[in-house]
Amino acid sequence: MTDVPGGALSVYRLLPSLSEYQQLHLDSVGVRQLMRWQSAGAGAEPPARLSAEWMGERRWAKSEFPSGRPGAPVLSRRLADSLGDALSSAGRLVPVDIKGAKGDEYFVYLVEQVVDCLDPHRSSKPKRLDGEVKKPVYRVEALPMRLPAFRLPQFPGAVQWNGWAADRLVDLTGDQIEKRLTWSQDPASKPHPDPWGI
Repeated sequence: MTDVPGGALSVYRLLPSLSEYQQLHLDSVGVRQLMRWQSAGAGAEPPARLSAEWMGERRWAKSEFPSGRPGAPVLSRRLADSLGDALSSAGRLVPVDIKGAKGDEYFVYLVEQVVDCLDPHRSSKPKRLDGEVKKPVYRVEALPMRLPAFRLPQFPGAVQWNGWAADRLVDLTGDQIEKRLTWSQDPASKPHPDPWGI
């Protein structure tokens, strides 16, 4: 298990940066099955595999974090191996079959840990359609800081990344990942104004 660094706790949304990297477009059938599972919990089966295809200029390098879907982070084999057991503490990796790309090993990270750690009185009200919480405030004592990521019961279709895991992924990939701060224990930190926007 990865040790959690000291300092102020923080939570992020991660997405691919707008730098010149190819990104993966996940097949809509698998994404719908994933979303049903996230909404229904134990009442539905998650996908065992997902299909995808590369998007972007062929001359661009392939991103190691190539999906911007809030509930379907995709990791390269190198990133998955680098985080190792820490990832399995919160979920599991599901293979991605990439059209016409033999040898590319990528995985969707299915985050199974749903943790009720939101302070509903200090957070913005979840949106009716999908439960999006634009301005979350967490109860520090309930925040699962040892997990790399988690989901909220109010907003099950989005993966929340703890700061130490977000920092580790950015350290491994450089300019391939955009970190959007959604909450910090440090009052001087400014959360992103629209963390779940595109």
